[in-house]
Amino acid sequence: MSSDVFVGGVGMIPFTKPGAAEPYQQMAARATRQALADAGIGYELVQQAYVGYVYGDSTAGQSALYEVGMTGIPIVNVNNNCSTGSTALFLARQAVASGAVDCVLALGFEQMSPGALGSVFKDRPSPFERFDKATEELVGHGEIPLALRYFGGAGLAHMQQYGTQLSTFAKIRAKASRHAANNPLALFRTVVTEEEVLNTPVMWPGVMTRLMACPPTCGAAAAIVCSEDFARRHGLKRNVRIKAQAMTTDSKATFEARDMREVVGFSMAKAAAQQVYEAAGVGPQDVDVVELHDCFAHNELISYEALGLCPPGGAEKFIVDGDNTYGGKMVTNPSGGLLSKGHPLGATGLAQCYELTHQLRGTADKRQVEGARLALQHNLGLGGACVVTLYERV
Repeated sequence: MSSDVFVGGVGMIPFTKPGAAEPYQQMAARATRQALADAGIGYELVQQAYVGYVYGDSTAGQSALYEVGMTGIPIVNVNNNCSTGSTALFLARQAVASGAVDCVLALGFEQMSPGALGSVFKDRPSPFERFDKATEELVGHGEIPLALRYFGGAGLAHMQQYGTQLSTFAKIRAKASRHAANNPLALFRTVVTEEEVLNTPVMWPGVMTRLMACPPTCGAAAAIVCSEDFARRHGLKRNVRIKAQAMTTDSKATFEARDMREVVGFSMAKAAAQQVYEAAGVGPQDVDVVELHDCFAHNELISYEALGLCPPGGAEKFIVDGDNTYGGKMVTNPSGGLLSKGHPLGATGLAQCYELTHQLRGTADKRQVEGARLALQHNLGLGGACVVTLYERV
């Protein structure tokens, strides 16, 4: 029996601003029903479910899926910060690859509040204590929200080492807007220029403007993950295979390197990518399309180097030469990424899966990357976890 794991169906609802969304149960149920319909199966054939969300009470996964059906299957709730959706996918793939089950649902959703992310539990130590301390020591600027200091600090470290221009981060945001213009599921679809990005309100002088940061949004996305045998027996699509996948957490370098790029997971991402390339027997140069974690334009830039899409210090040239978009070496974030879709934490990784599945099927409409055969996904959460997944068109 083949141990190959296929993405048999995907679903995603349009992301919306906090306060304008349905309750999480309805969002999650809609995305699940879409994935089931895309796969062409009923919920009764799903044997397990891994459900990701960050802001919600325990067993919200059950509450969401009970809207779809109550079949008694194991439902596991997953919370791994911004990599939550991909962690659910990682667990679903493992369950199928191990032979334990044949058909698993990975679901991610988030019902978010407006404004910067904050801690819910104020009466106990924060899991970010060490990250916050390192950030305070390395960049200071206590008047700026921490998320901006994390990733702005990482971008600043790149600027200081390589002379990277602020305009280069603006180019990333402008590219995202051009891609998102063709994505009906993206929240922000207005095309903006590099100059317009630079002229939005300054969040950190010389380091970041408002449009370089992704907004919080609400949404849901889902994937049906199954074995080749199950797909054949039940008539599911067998054209998108998970070729390799790796999940990593922080190494000692996160704090010992005294570098904000490490604090936000550079080595974590690099290690996951290397594991994936090695397992798949390919290199970054073989990848056609990438969905990576652009929570800030700064993280997209440093992720190019972490994933090996360009050499260390080569990100600015990669961007200026247009190698990160259509007509270049590889299309990055054809969906518009988090910068344009927003970032509903639990849903983000599965939204990336949705986009890449359609790219490899050839059903991405105006966003289609011609001849896409290998697709790379990178989803990172501070605290920390990084999941890198390589999909292959079969």
